[in-house]
Amino acid sequence: MDKKLSHINKEGNAEMVDVSGKETTERMAVATGKVLFPPEIFQQLSASNFLSKKGSITQTAVIAGIQAVKKTSDLIPLCHPLRLSKIDINISSAENRLEIECTVKCNERTGVEMEALTGVSVAALTIYDMVKALSRDIEISEIRLRKKTGGKSDYEN
Repeated sequence: MDKKLSHINKEGNAEMVDVSGKETTERMAVATGKVLFPPEIFQQLSASNFLSKKGSITQTAVIAGIQAVKKTSDLIPLCHPLRLSKIDINISSAENRLEIECTVKCNERTGVEMEALTGVSVAALTIYDMVKALSRDIEISEIRLRKKTGGKSDYEN
C-alpha cells in the first residue's frame, strides 16, 4: 500500500482534502488522554470531590471539551466543518490521575478523529488551568486515538 500525506498536493502545498466524491456514512471516533498529578495534589482534589472555587473541575472540563469538539474546524486549518450527531466526554479518576475519554459521532463524508482528539486535549488543558494554582507539576499525557469506525477503514488500538 502506497501511503501519502492527504493534506499535501503534488506541488507540496497544503490543501483541504476534496471529500465531494465520498459517500456519507456513519462515523465514530474515540480518543483518550490522562492528566497526572503529584500524589498530594491528587489527594487534595479527590478529598474535595474535584470541586474548586471555580466550580466542578471535571464538569467544567467536560463542557470545555464539548465546545472544543464543535470548534475543531476553526482550530485545525484543514479540517472540514462537520454536522456532529453526538459528543460524549467522560472523566474518571484513577491512581493520581484523571482519565479522559471523548467519543464523537456524525453522518458525514469524512471522519471525526480530530474532533475526538481536540475534545480530550481541551478537557485536559481545562483541568490543568483549574488546578495550576496548587501545582505546576501536572502532566498531560497519552492523548491518542483509540478507535475509529466508518469511511475506508476502521481502527482500534
